[in-house]
Amino acid sequence: MSADWPAWEVFVRARRGVNHVHAGTVHAPDAGLAIENARDLYTRRSEGVSLWVVRSSDVVSSDPDERHSMFDPAADKSYRQPTDYELPPEVAHM
Repeated sequence: MSADWPAWEVFVRARRGVNHVHAGTVHAPDAGLAIENARDLYTRRSEGVSLWVVRSSDVVSSDPDERHSMFDPAADKSYRQPTDYELPPEVAHM
């Protein structure tokens, strides 16, 4: 393996109908070899039905230090919560 091969994030779907889950990282020169490396490393016991690989440099994420400005604005939208609604008697068991 060459030290200058890019890193690829690997996502595995265990079975049909469930989400892909991040499994780890592999290094490969291209997407095809990244899929093969991911298969060999993360699905050795046939625990996957689908693989995604994404070049690590293409992954964009929010900054955890800016979580207040990113996620707190939703806290002021109390109208989205069902606390102010009265249920009719026929659905009182909810």
